[in-house]
Amino acid sequence: MAKAEDVQGLFPAMVERFVPEKAVGIEATILFDLSGDNGGFYWIKIAEGAATTGAGEVSDPVMTVKASADDWFAVATGQTNPMQAFMSGKLKILGDMGLAMKMQTIFAQS
Repeated sequence: MAKAEDVQGLFPAMVERFVPEKAVGIEATILFDLSGDNGGFYWIKIAEGAATTGAGEVSDPVMTVKASADDWFAVATGQTNPMQAFMSGKLKILGDMGLAMKMQTIFAQS
């Protein structure tokens, strides 16, 4: 089970791996709705070729990722294939599916 600080650390790490060239023309806020003991609400905003992150809910996200904190931790750290997690129902995407498909290239895996 992922610790709370590990889950919280995922989002700054994603921002560090942000590839601006892969996000040309994208202006979006992505909300992460994570359930479980170490869950919570986190967001990443892509605007003007940069990505920022924070905690808490946002209004009108372009896309919402819903998962348990443990499942998202496994996806974000490369332990679980995102497509398999989505197909098995462990990862739900609400909103812009096109953006969801681009996430792996926008936030390069280390």
